[in-house]
Order: sequence, then structure tokens, then C-alpha cells
Amino acid sequence: MADTATYGSYGWAGQIARVNLTTGDISVESDEAMQADYIGGMGFANKIMYDEVPAGTAWDAPENKAVLAVGPLTGSGVPLGGRSTWATLSTFTKDYLVVDAHCGGQLGATLKFSGHDGLIIEGASEKPVYILIDDDKISIEDASAVWGKGTRETTEALCKKHGLEACVATIGPAGENLLPYACVMNSRSHSAGAGLGAVLGSKKCKAVVVKGTKAVNVADPQMVADLSDYMIAQVLGSNNNHVVPSTQQSWAEYYDSGSRWTARKGLYWAAAEGGPIETGEPKPFEPNTMGYRCMKSTKDLGPEAEKYTVKMAGCHGCPVRCYSQIQDPRVYEATGYQSSGNTCVPNFPFSSYMQPIMKAQGIKTEEGTNTDVSVFYDQLISNTVDDLGLWCNYAQLYRDIAWTYTKGILAEHCTPEQMAEYNFDAIVNNGDPTSFIKILCDIAENDVENKPIALLGHGPIVWCKEWDHMEWFDNATSCLINYRGWPVHHAIECFGQTGGLYNMVFNRDDMIHSAVNFQGCGLPIDLKKEMAAEMWGSEDAIDPNKDYTPMNEYKAEFAWWSIVTDVLHDCLTLCNWVWPMAMAPAKERSYRGDLDLEAQFYTAVTGQEITIDDLYKAAERVMTLQRANTARGMTDADGNMGCNDFRNVHDTITEWVFTKDPDIEPFTTGTDKMERDDWQTALTMMYERFGWDAELGCPTKECLEDLGLDDVASDLEELGLLTEGGKSYDERTRTYAGVLADYCGDNPALA
Repeated sequence: MADTATYGSYGWAGQIARVNLTTGDISVESDEAMQADYIGGMGFANKIMYDEVPAGTAWDAPENKAVLAVGPLTGSGVPLGGRSTWATLSTFTKDYLVVDAHCGGQLGATLKFSGHDGLIIEGASEKPVYILIDDDKISIEDASAVWGKGTRETTEALCKKHGLEACVATIGPAGENLLPYACVMNSRSHSAGAGLGAVLGSKKCKAVVVKGTKAVNVADPQMVADLSDYMIAQVLGSNNNHVVPSTQQSWAEYYDSGSRWTARKGLYWAAAEGGPIETGEPKPFEPNTMGYRCMKSTKDLGPEAEKYTVKMAGCHGCPVRCYSQIQDPRVYEATGYQSSGNTCVPNFPFSSYMQPIMKAQGIKTEEGTNTDVSVFYDQLISNTVDDLGLWCNYAQLYRDIAWTYTKGILAEHCTPEQMAEYNFDAIVNNGDPTSFIKILCDIAENDVENKPIALLGHGPIVWCKEWDHMEWFDNATSCLINYRGWPVHHAIECFGQTGGLYNMVFNRDDMIHSAVNFQGCGLPIDLKKEMAAEMWGSEDAIDPNKDYTPMNEYKAEFAWWSIVTDVLHDCLTLCNWVWPMAMAPAKERSYRGDLDLEAQFYTAVTGQEITIDDLYKAAERVMTLQRANTARGMTDADGNMGCNDFRNVHDTITEWVFTKDPDIEPFTTGTDKMERDDWQTALTMMYERFGWDAELGCPTKECLEDLGLDDVASDLEELGLLTEGGKSYDERTRTYAGVLADYCGDNPALA
């Protein structure tokens, strides 16, 4: 055990812990030098990966690292400030590329309360261990007793040992078995995916256990409180910042059935302790009722989930409460775990992603709503994958299971005895999902030679090639959006070219919600076009759903903004499922949000005067750094490592976006189909907006030096990967500071 030194400043704890599992060395180091340029979270993690992990390192090599980091706003009292970011090398895509894994729960805030902004895990242990952080005391502990256990049993055991206040982030059997689709779970069901679990498994690191009792120092606590009150009262909506209710209500000018503001009279947390609690009609300017706005259980699972809903919960510091808490006795009987629930994909794995392919009996009513049987299917799968520490690659695992079964591909590669155990007939025809436990356990076991179904847990980049079914990438049903192996995450169905572009830039599914939140907020399209003109320069920045127009500079601006706001929130470690505040539920402010809030909170917390434009530039710096690191680790068509042709090698959208709806032309009402030449124009415009090479899409010398990345420019030049050209940041960037100030008269920072 090591007693670590402390640094400290407003917002940041000021130090990052480093644990070498090979040598047993434990130390801390100041992060002050990174704060201004990289902020925290994703910025810190990507900077460390760039500086310390050589290009060409294998993901399972001891030289690879897993870097956990938080930003200055996490744990500071800022609303929705409970996120954390990991970075490591990808386990499931081609080449040697850095991926980010973002998670909520309690991990980020607890790490900050322990007096640390991050944790670098390096080397590899010879035996199972876990890392214990208890304020300044950091140790490497024996994990033999929990190795082989699921994430729930591990969490329970380590909390019993170290106290219920401890936050446990743990891998399950999938990570231990080095399955590329493995994640890290904290707080029962908050996952950090992208193969991170396999990386920790390769290091024999079962878990990170964090306890923290320290305060987060804030420069102006009264301003943090005042800004929070203002934001919660009139700017913040529901989950995904949807700002109108889903049903017609007397207080609301608008409503939209797709909204996640689902509370209404007659809708209950029916299984709440002490008796049912009605969600009612929570309104703007009622901060104490905000936690009722988002009834995510019935939104995701259908009306039958109401009777199983205990409450809605959420991450640290979040008033929105979008996490379903479900108790279904059938799931308890099948899995041994009483509670389940999640938000997003893990909440509805069967009904949304497998049912359209498998078409099981009894899942949908004649009207198309989910049945009670559907709730059982979804929650059983959700409980099982969470306990195994299985990552689904944003639902790709579920689509792949369904398609390989229905096409007979699994039957070709698995034995008849295995197929009998998987009992897909019971799943499809008898309303019995329990054999999914066997299916998912066999995938997590990663014994590909004896249990071929495990190959699905290596991702389509592997199994499609191994089983000779690369046509799956070009099938719209697959939803694969990039030939490097990741699926759509609010892609062309979200403002056409804009969604397609931001689905290309990372090394995994993008997890960007800035654009889709605006798309789905519930406001009418004419009003959204007015807002688009204010924020991105023209009403032409957005189109109505499936009624697209050709690419233009304002769509490129919208795409750039969507990317940098996502990166910014992953650096500040704010929830990008709700931030940024582009729109608001209050009619009194014409439904406009407040784009300056991140900068105002940053100033109040850190004491450093800054504008939103300064923060956007820092986020672009982080995005461009990751892009440069990708160039170092990406291979060209001949297999040579080091490639800067992003247009043809990395940003490779799949064929189905151009061939879907064969009887409808692009830019015709009723389709989100893309047009090939227009797509190439879109890439060029996005590259130019970032200051990258207009043809190749790689960072240029001028771009890197303008962002203060001179050392990165020198590295790429030495590798023959550096090009010239591009405009400076100030030449190509709009001013966003104060763009909605006319609607923000109640903002206390403006007073």
C-alpha cells in the first residue's frame, strides 16, 4: 500500500494515480500541465495514450494501458456531472487504434472524492488482482476469491469487504476470458465498453475499488448553485434533453409522442416501495418534480413494464433520473438477481434489435406495442450481459446473433447438441427466453474452437471474414455503418449527412447525442430551423426527417459542432446524453437553451475565465490529437502501419446507405438514402471545417501547430504522414459565445 502525495486546485484534484501491475510500483503525478489544453477526462486519457503507448502495440500487451480520467466539473455540484472516461487500444476493430469508453454511475465522482483526476493502469499481473483506492492510500490486492465471478457477485463481495460506500468497477467472465466484446461495470449496470474489459482481463485486473471522502474545491460555490438552479428550473428538459411532453398536457404548447418527457397523470412507479407513486405532470420551473419527467421503463419496454417499475434512478449529480429500476419475478427466478434495468440499448436488447429479425411469437401486440413477454425477454438478457461483463457494440451483438440464427449460419458452425442447448425454437415460438443465458455464457467463455458462437463476441470484422459472410456489412439490416466494424449510432437517420459524418470520426460508434437530441426534442421543424439559423448560420443546417437536401457548409458546421460538443462533455465529464443545452422547455424563453453554460460552470468551478469558444477549441484539439494517433496506428492497403488516407481507409461508410430503398432516389421525401458524390462532398466539407487535409482527412501541419500540437506535427512529419494546408482555427470558426444570450436574461452569470 502506498500513501500518495496530493496536489490540488479548484475543480481538479490535481493528480493522477499510476499503478504498474508488473512491478507493483504505485505513484501519483501532477496533471496541472494538461489542464488548460486537454481539460480532463477524454483529453487527459488520449494525451496519456498518445505520449506513452507506442504505435503498433497490441491491445493485450503489458505495454498497452487503460487510462481512467475525469474532468473538472465531475463531482463539483454541476448538474449531470457524474461521468468518467477510459481510453485504451481497441480490441474489436482493425489496426492499433485508441478507443474511448464513457460511463456514468458513481465511479467518476468517487474517484474525484478520493483526491484523483485519473488512474493509469499499466503492465500486467501474473495473478488476479484488484486496485484499491482509499483516498490517498492505493494498493494492489489479491482478487483470487472473486476471479471467475460475475460483476454482481464481485461487486457485492468487494463492497462487503471495503464498505458499502465503495464504488466497484469490475470485469466479468467475458473480460477474464479476453473476449473482445467485454466491458467494465460499475454501480450494477453502468458500463464502459469498447473492449476495455478484455484489456483489464489481459492484465489480470479484476476490478478497481474506489473510496473517497474528500471535497472538490470550487472557486465560486454560490455561482455554481445559482447556475444550477437556473438551469434546472428553465433550461434542462428530460432525458436526451427532450423539452416537450409525450402526451398533450394543459401546460404545454407542444407535445410529441416520441419525447422522453413521458410523465403523465395515471402513469405510476407501480412497484415503488411503500406503494405506487404517480409521475403526474411535472412542469418547467418545478425543480422538485424533475425526477418524475422521464419514465424510461415504459418508454423503452412498453406499457407492461409499469407494474414492475420501482423507480427511476440515475448517475451522480443527475436530476433527470433516466435509469429504470425494474423488479420482474420471472427474471429473478431465471437469473437469481431481483433487480434489473438500464437506459438505452441494454434496456431493450430483444424487442428493438433482435425481434425485427427473429420475429418471435408473443413479443408485440397487434398495435405494435411491446407485451409482457417482451419485458421478460429484454430484462433477462440485460441482467445476463451485465453480470457477464459483455459489451454489445451498440446492439451489434444482438443483431448478429439474430441474423446468424435465422440464416442458418450458426447451425453450420455449431454442433447439433449446442444448437439444442441454445433452443432458439423456444425463444421464437414458446415465449421462453431462458436459453439466452446459455447462449450469452458461451459467448463470454470465448472458447471459439469448441463453442463457435463465441466468435460473435469478436465483432463482425472477425466473424464475417472467418465465416465468409462479408455481405452482412452491405445489408441495411446489419446497421453496420463503417467497414471497420461499428454500427450506426444516430447516423444517416439523424439529419442525413450530418449523422453520417460524425459516425466516421472515432474508432468506434460515436456516442454523440448533440444532434439527435435536437432532432428528437419535440419542437416543430419550423421552430428548429429558426434555432438552427441562430446556432449554425442557416436554416439549411437541418432538414426534416427523410426529406434531405444536398450537402452545404451549414451542415458541415452542425456536424463539427456535434463532434466538438461531444468531445467537450467527455473532457469535462458531463453527461452528453443531455448536454449541450441547445433547447429548453420554457416557452417564456422561446424554447431556446443556453450554449454558454459549460463555460460559465467551468469559470465558477475553476476560477478561470473562459468562453465557450475557448472550450470548443480545446475539444477540437483533443479530437485532432486522437486523429493523429489513429494515423500512427492505422495500416494502409498493403498492410504497412502508418497511414493518413482517412477518406479511403478510415472514414469508409458502408454500401447500404447508397443502395437502400432501391425504388427511391436520394433527396426524395420518404428516404434517408445517401448519394455517393454528395457524400464525398460532405467528407471534404467536414475535413475543411476541422482544418484537416481536404483530400485525405488527416491533420495538417498548419492545423496541428495552430492548436499547439507542434510535437505531434513533428512526430507525423518523421513518419511521412504530415501534409500542408488548412486554415487556422480562427479563420474557419464561428463565434458561439453569447449566440443565445438574448433569451438568457435570467442567467445569473450575466447579472
